[in-house]
Amino acid sequence: MERCLELAKKGLGYTYPNPLVGCVIVHKGKVIAEGWHKKAGSNHAERQAILKVKDTSLLSSSTLYVNLEPCDHYGKTPPCTDLILEMKIPRVIIGSLDQNKRVLGKGLKKLKAAGCEVEIGVLESKCQKLNRRFFSFHQKKRPYVIIKWAESDDGFIAPNESDQEYWLTNPLSKQRVHQWRSQEQSIMIGVQTALSDNPKLNTRLWMGKNPLPIVIDPHQRFLKSMEDFYLHQREILTIKNKNQIENNEHYPLTAQEILDQLYRENLQSVIIEGGSKTLQCFIDANLWDEAKIFVTKHKLGAGLEAPNIQRDLIYSTSKIKEDTLITLYKDSTISKSD
Repeated sequence: MERCLELAKKGLGYTYPNPLVGCVIVHKGKVIAEGWHKKAGSNHAERQAILKVKDTSLLSSSTLYVNLEPCDHYGKTPPCTDLILEMKIPRVIIGSLDQNKRVLGKGLKKLKAAGCEVEIGVLESKCQKLNRRFFSFHQKKRPYVIIKWAESDDGFIAPNESDQEYWLTNPLSKQRVHQWRSQEQSIMIGVQTALSDNPKLNTRLWMGKNPLPIVIDPHQRFLKSMEDFYLHQREILTIKNKNQIENNEHYPLTAQEILDQLYRENLQSVIIEGGSKTLQCFIDANLWDEAKIFVTKHKLGAGLEAPNIQRDLIYSTSKIKEDTLITLYKDSTISKSD
């Protein structure tokens, strides 16, 4: 199962809207095939692994390990349960149940009904952590929310005024952020950050897919300034305020309303990179799942204060040269699953 998880991680950033799945087939204590879901529309992990077995007669006395319940419905590919049964694989070990209502429990039921020996819950917490984006979307009806920022040693994220681009973190930390972007389905900023910084929001420092850029633009201020942004983006999603007007003023957009819109767009994950007001909005609403905070050696003395978040939730710290990376998980069961 550990190997299934290693394989599944290879698909991170490429399988949306599908989950991350790895599969290992074992015959008499020896691994005879491996597979993982590489991208949406391609063969699922189970099919990938089964098709690699040259001597298919071995499958009737083999065990198939998979970190997520095999599917039992037709999508872009046929059901994995049908192939498992067709190949007469007698034993299947599953890490966790699929939380998509189209799948939940159905694959398990079909395998058992056909006489297959099934065990479920092996390394379950690790399996759930790996697919936390997929599970959040199907269980909480919202994307998995990562908040990220960099702050000075004295607690500021930017100087009060700067006529040029200003970076607190070192180049390696900046590259790490681009790696994270490649793993998430979307990236979000507030309209003021879009207007002030004109950020590219892409993965130019890391090989991988660009996330969908999202700008929270309640009063459509950004729509008139999008031309330069479009020079380096294929598409952009703007979050507008569709609420009724009272006394000539819009009700403010809430964090929940924003996530509701992202859910309707079928987005399973979002990394929020600013600004401070946007980040604090999600912190105050308790609508975040993971926080990544760079604390740098710089001292600004004054400036825009860093978001205020409960730091005793700290899960890990690491060094990237002189920068300290703090990772927080709001759900303690996820933080303890490593």
